[in-house]
Amino acid sequence: MTQNNGFEKMNIQWFPGHMTKAQRMIEENLSMVDAVCEILDARIPYSSRNPDIDRLAGDKPRLIILNRVDLADPQMTARWRKYFESRGLAILETDAKSGKGVGSFAPAVRRLLKDKLAAYEAKGQVGRPILGIPNVGKSTFINRVAGRKAAIAGDKPGVTRGKQWINIDQGLDLLDTPGILWPKFDSQEVGEMLAITNAIKADVLDKETLGANFMLRLRELYPKAIEERYKFVPDPDMNGFELLEQAAKKRGFLVSRGEYDIERMANTLLGEYHDGKLGRLTLEAPPDA
Repeated sequence: MTQNNGFEKMNIQWFPGHMTKAQRMIEENLSMVDAVCEILDARIPYSSRNPDIDRLAGDKPRLIILNRVDLADPQMTARWRKYFESRGLAILETDAKSGKGVGSFAPAVRRLLKDKLAAYEAKGQVGRPILGIPNVGKSTFINRVAGRKAAIAGDKPGVTRGKQWINIDQGLDLLDTPGILWPKFDSQEVGEMLAITNAIKADVLDKETLGANFMLRLRELYPKAIEERYKFVPDPDMNGFELLEQAAKKRGFLVSRGEYDIERMANTLLGEYHDGKLGRLTLEAPPDA
């Protein structure tokens, strides 16, 4: 591994077969729908977007759903909202787990397709696709919107496998498709963000390096989170492994005399982040920054 601006580089490749199948499925079914609703993780709005979505959606009306806002930095969420709105995209902020904001979904779609819905009123229901990468809360969101268990929800990547039509409101049908992800990560940062937020299995990466790079990102964006959780002020001259080792010392993760278990600390760091114990953190800033 080599260092680049303090971050350790990793070779990241992931080739899930069902993702390629899902992309073909979406391309085939887009002609059946009138709008594209894309669910993103509010903590990593850039990395949780499939770069092909803009091409696939074409000129269809778009709704961006920033999900898991309860775990994201509110100020950064506001900046991302402003960024997407500047690109002409409608925005909805939700926390599917608690249901916050989900009730605004159908009204938001109706506003987005006001003219088309008026024309379709006498023709029955209209399909709506909803797209998202695995484990950004898509299935939980759909179940909330539908008011029943319409989609399989699970805390692991890729639980949705096949498409299904779901009625969400009078005159509105939603086409749920499997989450789609690009087959190879050309960007290390994107792969790391997806692994840190559990959108892909962290096991596909080196856990210690992932934890070390996450420490560097926390030092850059939220140094107070390190100080408050792990009881030390992050030294600006330390590399990620040294920061991880310092946290392991504070936790007493001693392996032998003078040697600390940084693998255990990396697992602890990622686990505590998933559990929200580090606070509400957004790991990416919009391009205007």
